[in-house]
Amino acid sequence: MLDGMTRARNPAGPGLAALAGLIADETRACILLALLDGRAWTAGELARHAGVAASTTSEHLGKLVTGGLLTEERQGRHRYVRLADTGVAQLVEDLAAQVAPTATRQPRTLRESGAGSAMARARTCYDHLAGRLGITLTDALTDRGLLRQDTGFALTDAGLRWFDTAGIDLDRTGRRPLTRSCLDWTERRPHLAGTAGAALCRHALDARWCVRIGSERAVKVTPEGERAFAGLLGIEATALH
Repeated sequence: MLDGMTRARNPAGPGLAALAGLIADETRACILLALLDGRAWTAGELARHAGVAASTTSEHLGKLVTGGLLTEERQGRHRYVRLADTGVAQLVEDLAAQVAPTATRQPRTLRESGAGSAMARARTCYDHLAGRLGITLTDALTDRGLLRQDTGFALTDAGLRWFDTAGIDLDRTGRRPLTRSCLDWTERRPHLAGTAGAALCRHALDARWCVRIGSERAVKVTPEGERAFAGLLGIEATALH
């Protein structure tokens, strides 16, 4: 009977258990969350961010690379790591959204409180915009009939023309979904992800509608961004901060 039970096990079980084990460590979870900014980090930067020794960080990075969650590249003496792909980013963000309601620890310093507020206002979620800014943009696209949410996220014909008119290039040749909803872990509502979300975020940063602030994922809307979002989506400046 035991042999029969063993044969009946789902073959995906060992892989799922291994994946869960990789993420279950608090330091590795901290590293994965930091890399949601979409950039490549050095081991030293991640060590300082996680508050652990460089040797400890290197050990964790090795496990994450071997497990397929991170990819690494070297430039000279420097070793950089980033999330392996958008699927890993989605997994980490979705898990963070599920545990966010239980993360009730109060900020220990004024600086920590300010950083948390900035992240809630506007941040990058791997390669798209999140926080109140992400929700505001998603709602504006929906209200103007550019994005549908009733049967899952989908750009309308008007939405496709809007991206073209705004000068935001949409790469529709890859396997990545054009649009995808991503549950925002601070707002508890979905924001725009997928190819369209990434293109909008990339354009906003390149055109300096938004700029990164601090070493976290937080961003802020610039005066140029206020004018652009007002002209393109009718969003008032007060809703962007």
